[in-house]
Amino acid sequence: MFTFARFLYPQILRVTKNNPEGGHSALIQCLQAVERLDRAGAGWLREQLERSFAWLDPRLEQTLWGLKFPHLLGLAAGCDKNGEAAALWPALGFGFAELGAVTWEAQPGNPRPRLFRLTADLAALNRLGANNRGALALAQTLKQTWERYPRAYPVGINLCKSKTTPLGEAAADYQRSFQALQPWADYFVVNVSSPNTPGLRDLQAAEELSKILGALQAVNERGQPLLVKISPDLDWPALDAIVELAREHELAGLVATNTTLSRQGLKTQILPQTGRPITEEAGGISGQPLKQRSTEVIRYLYQKTQGELPIIGVGGVASAEDAWEKITAGASLLQLYTAWIYQGPWICRDILRGLGARLDAGGYSHIQQAVGTGVVNR
Repeated sequence: MFTFARFLYPQILRVTKNNPEGGHSALIQCLQAVERLDRAGAGWLREQLERSFAWLDPRLEQTLWGLKFPHLLGLAAGCDKNGEAAALWPALGFGFAELGAVTWEAQPGNPRPRLFRLTADLAALNRLGANNRGALALAQTLKQTWERYPRAYPVGINLCKSKTTPLGEAAADYQRSFQALQPWADYFVVNVSSPNTPGLRDLQAAEELSKILGALQAVNERGQPLLVKISPDLDWPALDAIVELAREHELAGLVATNTTLSRQGLKTQILPQTGRPITEEAGGISGQPLKQRSTEVIRYLYQKTQGELPIIGVGGVASAEDAWEKITAGASLLQLYTAWIYQGPWICRDILRGLGARLDAGGYSHIQQAVGTGVVNR
């Protein structure tokens, strides 16, 4: 299966080049079909996937917030918005998965086309607009999934504001989603940093974000870990304010970072699908152009918190070298999505094997020993 996938995947990329959203929909449908076949085959198909794409090394395990992560590499939010493939991500090599972004209200998202591959930059431009079926639908999907496959790996849910909800009512909107989904996930991420929901980034301001965090903690009877996902486009004082709020509201950690509005350094100057300059196209950039800035933000947050707040590092992770840079900058967990699309399902295995080699070369017995080692004046 591994060799066949290596051969087939470039053909899939080529066919879906001009319709990446259609390709993504086909991927999710394929994974749903795999789950049905797996149930019919009493788990045989999952075992084959795991043999092809998973890689376990006890030195890469992490334990955070009372959760045991089989390794530190997870699926970023934005891939499985509706939790339709939640049972299969471990078999594809991921140690955890963050589902969503989900909103209280079901919403179709922005007009198409709204997802583009910038192949010259190994990046993606997305202005999907948090298209999803809503929190209640996700809760029902996960309830059914965990009845079939008892949850055996950490699952997070990325919470976003409904587009039609006024900013002044955002706290209640997040709270409703959180309450509906609490039984079906292990941790939750407050997304106030997506550039694709009008006005959402205004909620990163200290006063507005404080209202949201307070509303969530007020109903967090299970004591589930709450994190905030941060924009890479914030300046240092704005990051300082979020760190203070994280401490005030006893957050479990931070996710750094979301997509960026910056177009600096892109090789893609004209978006072929529209014929317009990339600087005039709305949406957030993910993938390799985000790598350096996200690592800078991780390093700054680690220094600012003295490593007290665990950081999930995301943005441009495409190799063991990329992963190592973020780990030594202060990330305890990592996520990827765009690179998985470009490189295929063996990327997790390749990165994890490479991290094992890094541990050998550095004389480390466990990955946690490397976290933050590249930060000066710790």
